[in-house]
Amino acid sequence: MEKETHNYYQGEAKFSPVPLTVSSPVIKPIDKNKLQANAVEAMHMQAHQQIDLLRKQAELIMQQVKEIEERLKISELIYKADMRFKPVVGQIYYLYEKEENKFLVSMIAPNEWGRSKSFTRYLSTVRLLSDSTWDILDKTSFNFDELLLTKPLNRDV
Repeated sequence: MEKETHNYYQGEAKFSPVPLTVSSPVIKPIDKNKLQANAVEAMHMQAHQQIDLLRKQAELIMQQVKEIEERLKISELIYKADMRFKPVVGQIYYLYEKEENKFLVSMIAPNEWGRSKSFTRYLSTVRLLSDSTWDILDKTSFNFDELLLTKPLNRDV
């Protein structure tokens, strides 16, 4: 006759995976559905937080792209303007409209002109940046949006 072997827990009672006595702590079975639901909820919450963060970063990047494209368009407009000097990086200049779609870049501020103005209207104060693009310093003085809509961005340059 073969000897029957039982797989009884042989270690200390306090480490037993099953209660050994009546006074042992209650061991409840794991509710797998509840565990799974909690894990799925936490997963969705984390994923949505990461997606929202990435969406905000993408919006910021797209805003920066838009600003660079606008700066390029404005810079192209300024380089096509009448400019009788070599501009210096970091210096401030003034953009004027001489006539319809003809522009002038000058070192003379609007309040410094005498009676002989060679422009129809003052548009904006600009500064040459180190990447050879121009920054509009007073965006409230003139709305470039309408002007830039009529000027397509030249990507072949």
